[in-house]
Amino acid sequence: MKTKKKIIRNREKPIQKYRFIVQTLFLLLCIWIGVEMYLFVHYLQSGGIANFYQRPPGVEGFLPISSMMSFYLFVTTGQIHPAHPAGMFIFLAIVLMSLVVGKSFCSWLCPIGYISELIGDFGQKIFKKKIKLPKFLDYPLRSIKYLLLGFLFYAVFFMMNTIAVKSFLDSPYNIVSDIKMYFFFADISRLALIIISVLLLLSIVIRNFWCRYLCPYGALLGLLNFLSPTKIKRNPVSCIDCGLCNKACPSFIKVDKVKTVLSDECTSCFNCIDACPVAGTLDLKTILPVKKKINKRYAAIAIVSIFLITTGIGMFTGNWNNKISKKDYLILYQNINSYGHPTGTKAVKKFNEKANVQMKSNKKEKLNQTNHLE
Repeated sequence: MKTKKKIIRNREKPIQKYRFIVQTLFLLLCIWIGVEMYLFVHYLQSGGIANFYQRPPGVEGFLPISSMMSFYLFVTTGQIHPAHPAGMFIFLAIVLMSLVVGKSFCSWLCPIGYISELIGDFGQKIFKKKIKLPKFLDYPLRSIKYLLLGFLFYAVFFMMNTIAVKSFLDSPYNIVSDIKMYFFFADISRLALIIISVLLLLSIVIRNFWCRYLCPYGALLGLLNFLSPTKIKRNPVSCIDCGLCNKACPSFIKVDKVKTVLSDECTSCFNCIDACPVAGTLDLKTILPVKKKINKRYAAIAIVSIFLITTGIGMFTGNWNNKISKKDYLILYQNINSYGHPTGTKAVKKFNEKANVQMKSNKKEKLNQTNHLE
């Protein structure tokens, strides 16, 4: 006769309420950034006649490619590019969050992730369950975001050298890329509206469709997640195989089948830990140098603190607001529709070659000026 396991109830309070508060506050911050951006663009549209409103540096968080290139330039040269310095610090903060507490940005701060989550909840109420695509569709579709990330990495880190990266960051297109992004949404095309509408509808049916299949930012953080020293671990001895952790996981991870959750889709939302009814069965733990339990609240504090401290360093060191003057913005705005960027591998190669030729020409010109002065 088998003896029943003595079950010790999980008395830890769920953390989802706090996560919801953090997500909501960050979304409100993003909305306020959008309002400030509207007022700044209105000033440019008026030709400098309307009241001036400072361009919000936080908008650079929505320029991940430019931010990644700025970070690459900083790593290779030690230079913080003056066009979008805040973007680099936001990018660095998100990377650090992922290295410390896994892919936590997606479930704690990302406004797109938050909206996707709300849409997924709405879809779950309609269909009374979470719909998951079969493996033969799910795996190929999940590879799309990695293909997009791979192309971006190849284009920036392999096809472009430091000179070309700096040349792109110096370009008028990059300087006004936040304004162009604003007009993408403010004056949205029919095609873009259709695509966004389709993504919204798909997200109702298939939870986190954009995040799971198409977001290259999420792909990068998913890879960094494997490097994080903190992981969700399951104790198979005390586990009662209730399956509640599986039902709670928004990423369809089979938590009850593994001892350690190793997945690029785990966003450190801690839903599974909250759902577990048995104490000491599912916990966030360090795997190096020793296995030690981490309180969920401390992890949440760490997630928010890493973001605030990293971006705060940017502010207090004077590397938050860019160095573009009102006068320069007004001049650039007049020709905003003429600025473009390289698309495709051939265009990137051509841009790289042009940047190198321009650098050599500038060096030759400076040398001639020096010789003339002598």
